[in-house]
Amino acid sequence: MDYSQLFQFSGRRVLVIGAGSGIGREAALALGAHGAAVVCADRDGATAAETAAMIGSTATSVVLDVLDHEAVRAAAVEYGDISALVFTAATNVRKRIADYTMDEFDRVVNLNLRASFTLLQAFGPVMAANGGGSIIGFASIRAVTVEAGQGVYAATKAGLVQLARTAAAELGPMGVRVNVIAPGVVETPLTAQIKNNPEWYDAYAAKSALGRWSKPAELAGAVVYLASEASSFVTGSVLTVDGGWTAIDGRFDPPNS
Repeated sequence: MDYSQLFQFSGRRVLVIGAGSGIGREAALALGAHGAAVVCADRDGATAAETAAMIGSTATSVVLDVLDHEAVRAAAVEYGDISALVFTAATNVRKRIADYTMDEFDRVVNLNLRASFTLLQAFGPVMAANGGGSIIGFASIRAVTVEAGQGVYAATKAGLVQLARTAAAELGPMGVRVNVIAPGVVETPLTAQIKNNPEWYDAYAAKSALGRWSKPAELAGAVVYLASEASSFVTGSVLTVDGGWTAIDGRFDPPNS
């Protein structure tokens, strides 16, 4: 085993969906830095192109709306030779269950869960037919721990975890690994509502063991690991990157005596 090559992607193509901003952009940049030929996909073609330009000549960009089932199926055919698929697109409507409208419910479920199902259904068999690869989705700590106003979002993330585990069972014999990353609170456009409320922001920062929020770039290493040969025996797993949030029950520091 040449351990110096564990995180090298030379000659390998990867597709990052949601590469236009946030965690998706940082994941694309990190994979590109390790030699991957990155296809930067996003519903916003301009931001996807910006990410590709930041990586350099080995990267390309494409417009892809994961809510468009036929477009996803077409992309799976066009990019069937990829060694890794990363998808980060998600949305949230922070409301208590009693206040949700069905339109809001559908919006969150369709992007967070239905689109994830579509991606697994489209890319899994194609990657299997081409010899295997790694599929990486993004769940959340909300898959296991919730608060008021997070019910629908949490349900979709828990659902994604179980979809990924099932896909890992079904595709494993064909060499396709399927895992999810579960971040804590990350400073992205999705969390802008919380970030702009100082009391809310500080309360979330205090909940983690590290006493702060994470930056999108701090999720990129987990993506590189799960996409690389370093994780060749890792599938059906949830890699939690939450600064210790789910490890801690309360913030009271007892006296030393």
